[in-house]
This record gives sequence, C-alpha cells and structure tokens, in this order.
Amino acid sequence: MVSSANQESHLSGSFRPSATRIYFLDYIRVMACFMVMVVHSSENYYLCPSADAPAGEMVDVVSKITSSDARLWVSLLDGFCRMSVPLFMLTSSYLLCPMHEEESWMSFFRRRARRIIPPMIAFLVLYSLLPLLWGGTSLSQALSDFLYIPLNFPGAAGHMWFLYPLISIYLLIPILSPWLRQASRGQELFVIILFVLSTTLPFFNHYGLEVFGQVWWNPYHMLYPFAGYIGYLVLGHFIRFHIHWSDVRRYAVAIPCIILGAVTTILSFYMQIEIGAEQQPTDVEIGWCFCTPNVILLTFGMFLLFSTIHKPTSGYKVIHDISRLSYGMYLMHMFFLVMYSSIFVPMLHVALAIPTIAACTFVSCYLLTKIISFIPGSRYIIG
Repeated sequence: MVSSANQESHLSGSFRPSATRIYFLDYIRVMACFMVMVVHSSENYYLCPSADAPAGEMVDVVSKITSSDARLWVSLLDGFCRMSVPLFMLTSSYLLCPMHEEESWMSFFRRRARRIIPPMIAFLVLYSLLPLLWGGTSLSQALSDFLYIPLNFPGAAGHMWFLYPLISIYLLIPILSPWLRQASRGQELFVIILFVLSTTLPFFNHYGLEVFGQVWWNPYHMLYPFAGYIGYLVLGHFIRFHIHWSDVRRYAVAIPCIILGAVTTILSFYMQIEIGAEQQPTDVEIGWCFCTPNVILLTFGMFLLFSTIHKPTSGYKVIHDISRLSYGMYLMHMFFLVMYSSIFVPMLHVALAIPTIAACTFVSCYLLTKIISFIPGSRYIIG
C-alpha cells in the first residue's frame, strides 16, 4: 500500500520524485481546482442576487439566463466541471482512508486540523472584512459576517461551504477505517449502491414525492445514513483496494462513464433553464448537485481515467507545485474571480469569458500563493 505520508510530504516541501508517490492525484487536484473556478465563472451568466441581498454577496439568488448562447455555454462548461468537488473528496479518501493502524485518532485529527483549520479561519475573516477596502460591503454587514464565523461562512465566501463536509470526512475516517480494513468487496459495493440510491431522492422530492419514510416532521429517511459525502469516502477506498484492472480495462470503463455522466449532467440544466425567466437555483441545478447519480458516474469515470497515470509526465514539477498550493488557491480564488468577472464579462462572448476568467483567476491565485509560501508560517494562511 502506498504511504499517505509520502504523498502528503509535498504539502510542505519541494518536489522529490518517489517510487511511492501517487502521481495521478496531483493531476486530479490541479484539474479539480481549475474546474471549481470554471463553475464559479459560469455563475456570472445565470445567477443574480435578489433585490434584498446584501451588497457584494451571492445570497438569496435567482437563476436567469438571458440568451441562448449563455444557456449553451453555461450548460456545457459548468455542467462538465461539476465533478470538481467530488474529485477532491475521492482524492482525500483514496489518500487517507483507512488511516494507519498505528496512528491514534487524535494524531490523525491534529495532523489534518493543522493543515485545514488555520487557513480556513484566516480566510473566513478576510472574506468578512476585506471587502470593506473597496466598498464591497457595509460596516454593519462586515461585522455581522465576522461575528457569524463560529456558526458558518459569510455570504461573500460561499465557496467555503466545501470545507465543512470535508472536515466531516476527516471526522469519519477514524471511525470507518477499522471496518474498511476488514470489509469485503461486496460489502463496500453494497454501501456504494445504497449511496447512489440515496442520491435519487431529490428528484422524487422535486416532483412532490416523499419516499422511504420522508415526511415534513422526519427528513431522516431510510437511506439517510448512506447519503452525502460518506459515499465518496467509501468509493475512493473501493477504487484503490478493490479495482485491480489493467489500464485498457480502465479506459474501457472510464470513457463511457465520462460521456454518459457528462451528457446527462449538461442536459439536466440545458433542458430546464428557460431563457429570460427567473427560476429557483434549486430547481435548475437539481442535476448539478454533487451527490447525484450522473455526477457520481462522471466523477468515477474521470478518477478512473486519471488513475492510469503511473509516473510523472513532462512538466510534472509545475503540476506538483500547483497541487501543493491548491488549498490556498481554492481559498482565495473568489477575490480574483470577482475582479476578473467585472473586466471580461462585458468584454467577451460567454464562450470566451468563462474560461478566460477562470484561467486568469487560476494563474493569479497560483502566483500569489507561491509568493506567500516563502513567508515563514505561511502554512497558517495557505495550508
């Protein structure tokens, strides 16, 4: 088994080739990080703040597409990139689960918390207060956001929702690790099937159907224990320890999964969004949720495809460096993305604007995190 300690060593040091490094995870991190920025760049074209939303914050939003071009390109680019968050989840599971038997719970929590929590808190504060410098928020709203930090993220940092389920995965790993060490392939597959079934419930609910014990006083349905990102945790472990396929077979399975998952995810938005109409994001994005059968299929296929990378390719040193800094890039990217959106949305066609905003944001975040990484104690800011 590949040691997670070897893989995690890249977080705090320069690149050193290793026979035990899981190279393809670095490629996935870089791609997933860029895809997150594509998703948020696309939101310029279909999400609008409601009239009573605080200045500079994407809360209480409505969905509205104003042209057929926006409908097409948002569907294609945003839809395809919906695998981004699940890829991060699979990467964490593949790398860290199960935890080493000789490692204590507290040691595991302490190691992960040192990397995740200090930068998280730092950026929660920055997203609350920094917009005051350019008039992006009011003093009262900034103070309200700052005081709300112990409970949740501020509206200007909506992307940081991801850190809360990520922390929950870290909390679950020590609990599930003993079971995963001795679980059979069939047992894990059974849990994954239940997880996939649980992701169909939002579609039933969308059409007014309450199933598997759901009622207004009981949201904890029969499949609730198998729902959410715990399914990706088990799936990541399953891929690593129970899929022993040749590269040819991985290609044969991965490519159809990617095609079917991508087409379904793209069409789910394209066919529901109505040009010129104000709609609820929860309705038009129902097929874009990260725990849906189509996104699971797309994510599984892409992860399987990247798992055929067994050694570093040309330019890997840059890939490794971006992967090392990807957490800080993720945390700060909305600052740059908002700025570049104000420049390129009025200037470029939607087909060019979305990737241009994402690319400029990606490069800017990399350069800034690289500079910060030379500062003593930078791990408390960018991880």
